[in-house]
Amino acid sequence: MSEDFLPFSKPSISRAAIDEVVACLESGWITTGPRVAKFTEALKEYLGAPHVLPLASATAGLHLALLALDLQPGDEVITTPLTFAATLNTIVLAGGKPVLVDIDPATLNMDLNLLEDAITEKTRAIIPVHFAGLPVDLDVLYQIAEKHALRVIEDAAHAIGAEYKGKRLGSFGDIQVFSFHPNKNMTTGEGGCVTTHDEEVARKIGLLRFHGMDREAWNRFAKNGSQHYEIIMPGFKYNMMDLQAALGLHQLNELDGFIVRRTELAERYQEALREWTQFTLPEEPSYGHRHAWHLYTPLINEPAANMTRDDFMQQMKEKNIGTGLHYRAVHLYPYYREQFGFEVGDYPHAESVGDRIVSLPLFPAMTDDDHDRVLDVMYSVLNK
Repeated sequence: MSEDFLPFSKPSISRAAIDEVVACLESGWITTGPRVAKFTEALKEYLGAPHVLPLASATAGLHLALLALDLQPGDEVITTPLTFAATLNTIVLAGGKPVLVDIDPATLNMDLNLLEDAITEKTRAIIPVHFAGLPVDLDVLYQIAEKHALRVIEDAAHAIGAEYKGKRLGSFGDIQVFSFHPNKNMTTGEGGCVTTHDEEVARKIGLLRFHGMDREAWNRFAKNGSQHYEIIMPGFKYNMMDLQAALGLHQLNELDGFIVRRTELAERYQEALREWTQFTLPEEPSYGHRHAWHLYTPLINEPAANMTRDDFMQQMKEKNIGTGLHYRAVHLYPYYREQFGFEVGDYPHAESVGDRIVSLPLFPAMTDDDHDRVLDVMYSVLNK
C-alpha cells in the first residue's frame, strides 16, 4: 500500500515541549522537583481546583483516592461496567467490592435512573466515568450522593478540559481523577492527577503517593533542606517526575486548542455518517456541557454492516487505518466473573455496546485529508 498506517490516536508534541524536556534532562533534576511544583500550580489555575496532586498515572489516582476514604472489608463502591479495567481493579485493591450500574445506551455513561436501586447500607462511594469525554449529569448524581451520604470519585480519565453547565470538571464536586496517558487529550507520557475540594483527602493522598513521608525528596535534597523525614503512614511510589511535568506544562497550554480540533473532527464524523445505517452514532444530552471528545465511538449495526465489529476493525487495519476498542464490558472478564459472580445478561446495555463499539481515528494533528481517507476506507470496507 502506498499510504502509511494511520493510527487511531497520536499525541501532538510541540518543539517547545521537546525543548523543555531536554532542558529538564540537562538540569540534572529529572524526578519530582520544581517542574512538578510548577505543573501543579498550572493545573490548579486551569481546573479551578484548590488541591491538585500529580501522580504517576490515573490508575494511581483512583487507587489513592479510594484508600483516602478508608474503605473497610465489605464496603461497596458503585461504578459502570463500560470502563477500562483500572476503575474496578483499584476498587478491589483498595479493599472494596465493585457494584455495577448499567449504562444509558444513548450517552454510554452510567444510567442515573438505576443508581439508587444499587445503593445499600454497605455503599461508601460512587465512581462515575465521563465516557469518551462526555460529562455525566453531575447535578443529579451529586443529589443522590448527598441524599445517601456517599463520596464521589469522578473517573475523569477521558475528560480533562470538559465542562458541565459552564463549570470545568475539577472546579466543583468531591474528587476527580484525570489521565495524561499518550492517547488522552493531553499527555505527560504516562501520568495523571487527582483534584479535590477536601483538604483531608488531599493530605492523605499527598502522603500515600511518596512512601508516607512528611516531605518530598526534592525539598530534602535542596541546599536549605534537611535529610531528616518522618514516615506518617506506609505509602507507595506514585509520584510524578519533572520529566513528565516538563511535557505537561506545554500540553496544558495547548489543551483547549486540542479540544477544538477534536470537536471539529467528531462533528465531521457525525455529519458524514449521519445517514449510514451501518452505525449508531454517539448522542449528546440536553444539559449544558463541553464534550472533550477523547474518543469518537460509533456502534456497528451488524445486520446492516454485514459484519461484526471485530471484522470491521480487522478490515480497516488491512487497509492501513487504525481503530480502537473502548471497551468490552468489564464484568465479563474472567476475574470479575469468578470473584463476584457477574454473568452474561447482568448489564445488557453495556454488553451490547461492548460487542459493537469501535473508536475511529481522532487526534489533533489529523488533517481533513486524513479524515476523508478514513471515511473512504470505511465506505470501501462496508460496501465490499
